[in-house]
Amino acid sequence: MRITIEGSSADFERKLLALLSEHRDELAVSVDTAWNVDRAMIFLNTLNASARLFVRLVVESDGHLEAAVLREAFPRGLRGPTVALTYALKRGVKHGWWPEGTEAPVTVIYGGGPQDGWRQAAAYEMSGEDLAVFRTAFAHSSPEPRTAWDEDAPSALAPHPGWAPDADVPNAFDMVDDEPPASPNFPNGTAR
Repeated sequence: MRITIEGSSADFERKLLALLSEHRDELAVSVDTAWNVDRAMIFLNTLNASARLFVRLVVESDGHLEAAVLREAFPRGLRGPTVALTYALKRGVKHGWWPEGTEAPVTVIYGGGPQDGWRQAAAYEMSGEDLAVFRTAFAHSSPEPRTAWDEDAPSALAPHPGWAPDADVPNAFDMVDDEPPASPNFPNGTAR
């Protein structure tokens, strides 16, 4: 648990910590593991394109989508997107974006009976509470994740493209001096 109190005195901090340690057996700490729009947007932004499409298809189908439909959308199989969803959930816990115990927003429903050794996924679902949250998150996010930079990087020494060509701005090359500055940090006052 993390409690952040800003602007308090050291005396207040000591009193609060003493109070907490005195009553630790009486305290019940609950952690909010529900999905909210901010968490959902972070979750979606950390997914690769196929996993994000996977979640979008489940959301657009009102929270229940047959696995056969998903297999048509993902001819290479469902393992890639579902593994990406699992890793995104773990990554969020690791980085503190949501607490441990937060359940996956998309869950699998298996076909076959419990006696079957291996059961294939029959459908994927998202609960009604999470469905509304993820609909809002999709509405507020860009349709696709950001793409990698594919252009040449601008020069750090070039003037900003918004500056006029005749603008009176410093140029890094104009600042180069033939003589190194005298400095008390160097023996004899100059750099070697």
